[in-house]
Amino acid sequence: MQKTFSAVITKEGKWFVSFCPELGVSLQGRTRKTALKNLREAVELFLEDDPIGFPEKREVAEFKARVLALA
Repeated sequence: MQKTFSAVITKEGKWFVSFCPELGVSLQGRTRKTALKNLREAVELFLEDDPIGFPEKREVAEFKARVLALA
């Protein structure tokens, strides 16, 4: 069985960080592709013991917030 999960990928310095919001799993890699591959492997390991224990899909939304500049 396969299930589709979300991945949020950000660049932090020389690393790409990938995060699966449905499971709260996060991994990194030197490239975007590696970070996503590492996340996929981590999610598979996370679900290995309980393959049907994943949560229902969460909604991911964007919003704007006012940011005050630090002096």
